[in-house]
Amino acid sequence: MTDTAFASGTSAAQAAETGSQLQTSPAESRFAEAALDAHKRRGLQLAVRARWIALPIIAVFIVFLNPVWSVLYYHGILALLCLNGWFISQAGKVGRSRLELFLIFLDLLIMTYGLIVPNPFDSREIPVAMQYRFDNFQYFFVILAAGTMAYSWRTVIAIGTWTATMWLSALGLVWWFSSPVPGLTEAINAALGFEPELAEFFDPNSFVVQLRVQEAVVFLLVAVTLGFSVRRFNGLLKRNASLTRERANLSRYFSPNVVEQLSQNDEPLKQVRSENVAVLFIDIVGFTRLSAGMDPRAVIDLLREFHGRMEREVFRHHGTLDKYLGDGLMATFGTPVAGQQDAGNALACAHAMRVSLEKWNKERTRQAMPEIRAGIGIHYGEALLGDIGANRLEYAVLGMTVNVAARLENLTRKLQARIVVSETLAQQVKAEQTGQDLLDGSTRHPGQEVRGLDQPMTVLIWK
Repeated sequence: MTDTAFASGTSAAQAAETGSQLQTSPAESRFAEAALDAHKRRGLQLAVRARWIALPIIAVFIVFLNPVWSVLYYHGILALLCLNGWFISQAGKVGRSRLELFLIFLDLLIMTYGLIVPNPFDSREIPVAMQYRFDNFQYFFVILAAGTMAYSWRTVIAIGTWTATMWLSALGLVWWFSSPVPGLTEAINAALGFEPELAEFFDPNSFVVQLRVQEAVVFLLVAVTLGFSVRRFNGLLKRNASLTRERANLSRYFSPNVVEQLSQNDEPLKQVRSENVAVLFIDIVGFTRLSAGMDPRAVIDLLREFHGRMEREVFRHHGTLDKYLGDGLMATFGTPVAGQQDAGNALACAHAMRVSLEKWNKERTRQAMPEIRAGIGIHYGEALLGDIGANRLEYAVLGMTVNVAARLENLTRKLQARIVVSETLAQQVKAEQTGQDLLDGSTRHPGQEVRGLDQPMTVLIWK
């Protein structure tokens, strides 16, 4: 057999497992486990595709090198490797899988057998020791390197151990049971007897055991090195999954641009400070009456749809979802990082919420469902920002500005308005020069009593 006859081994173990991944470190979160599973699946898919592309190419190539009928023997072994790759892809999972480990072991066993055992259909009399002299062992290094795409670090090291053990064990068995071809050793000794080491190296019947041991030891050292490299990569993968999870959690409360700023900001959120922010409250008008005759599941579906639509507008206008309040929500603009158009963004968000509700009500009307009305109140002013709580922290916005915004939302019932904002917010919108059209269509209502304030205030409303 020539050294190309088993280049098929290059992709023989590419469909391996991330095996004992969860054993190497505690499963800290479902998010990390999902990341490992996704990495495993991508690696397996890539490995199987590479195998199914590479092995047919090799099958054609060995026919070109050895245009004899006996080469079909190696085609059969290539087919076994393709089939075993499919089985490995089906058995692959995150976590310990004895079946998958067995299939990987079988993969290496098939390859070792094909590399060492002579082709039974080849009529040429070649010493068995020459099977070790074709340098086919080098293809195991390609397998090992490819295996890092989908294997766990322990499995990579196991592949190195299994391969070295199989290689040396096969060497012992072949050396014990094989018979040298008569005449070859004598001819070499006659020609090179003056240098015994050189004669042994060129002797077709010699296994050159020292070189075979060297191959196995070097391979094992490389496997251990790659194994710890895989372990380091998996650690980075899990840490990245943790960061992704944290960003996903942040995205539940902050708009994408704010999440990006927070992920790059080293300042802790729990640092208490005062900032000028815009606070928006919205809730459904007459929700108690609306939900009185509804099925509880339908009520939940209604609230989810309402919250989802309003939340999208908050994030689209660079706001922060502070909390859900039953049939409403509270949003802030200018937290956790102040912007240059916080008041304008809050008012633009309110208008967008109103438009979103109008579109939703058109859909509900077509379905013979009652209309949803909501009141929105916005105020701008100084608030206290920071984390509150002991073991379970919550990022909070506190102060009179929050209270006033909530009172303005309640004022929408009295004034029969959809949006009520303070004159302070309107003045800030003008100062920001975000567009005078945001204030178009409003009417001023001075002298409005707001609970908690000593003096009446002027508000702007939109019907």
